[in-house]
Amino acid sequence: MYTMDDVRSTYKKRDAWWTVFLVDPIASRIMLPIANHTNITPNQITVIAFLLGILSAVCFFQGTPAFLIAGALLFHLSFTFDCIDGKLARLKGNGTMFGMWLDYMLDRARVALCSLALMTGQFLKTNEPLYIYLAFLIVFLDMTRYMNALHIFKIRSKMKKEVRKTLRQIYGETQQEQSEEQEESVGERNSRVVDLNQYFKSKFGFYLRVRDWLEKYRVRPHLFSGIEYQMFIFIIGPLVGLIEEMVIISSVLLLIFELAILYKLWLSTLDFKKEMEKLKHSLQNVT
Repeated sequence: MYTMDDVRSTYKKRDAWWTVFLVDPIASRIMLPIANHTNITPNQITVIAFLLGILSAVCFFQGTPAFLIAGALLFHLSFTFDCIDGKLARLKGNGTMFGMWLDYMLDRARVALCSLALMTGQFLKTNEPLYIYLAFLIVFLDMTRYMNALHIFKIRSKMKKEVRKTLRQIYGETQQEQSEEQEESVGERNSRVVDLNQYFKSKFGFYLRVRDWLEKYRVRPHLFSGIEYQMFIFIIGPLVGLIEEMVIISSVLLLIFELAILYKLWLSTLDFKKEMEKLKHSLQNVT
């Protein structure tokens, strides 16, 4: 039998503040009986989350205040189950690569369906063409956000891979020597670490203090990500009756944080170039 501590061990080290404070406490309590008393797989949870998303879209399409509230609550429940699938996979170790693809694709489909349903419902109610444009804006920014995150991850991974490769050449590490690294002191291992965020830290020293404070609560510094973007539009907007305003405000916030991430990535590429020049010079001296 799994315990609540087992479930909490599946939490991500850092996550969106919306997930940490408004989803994980609910998801963990739903997940525990599922893990202990059913054979439901993570992929099945993913499908359940998508079906709840479809019900949310149906409610959004109606456009009335009561249905908008119902749609917002269903969307939050849909996202909660969307968080459960990954936790269940980590808890039972039964996640698959196909499951990752399925989760990603159905997430994007849910956002697209809910965007079109919510904005079409408001268009039919008000006959205001702006809502149709906002629907395409939401889908575009959502796709852009997740594609951007994927490519940034690839670029950072490639830079780190190049650094590790050069370090191995400098230190002449064979597979046998790598296995013997376990006997090295912490100081010796840390001497081989290359920081690719030096420029950023030198310009924004306060960021490190804010980051460390947020990490105490498992909150990542990227305070307005794709998750918050969806929640402001599909939950807060319908609940408070400010759909158009929430789309515009959240779109601006998302763009600001995405530009900040791109700026940080650009500074990292400068660090990468500088550090690689140093490492190659060291390699020439070794050879």
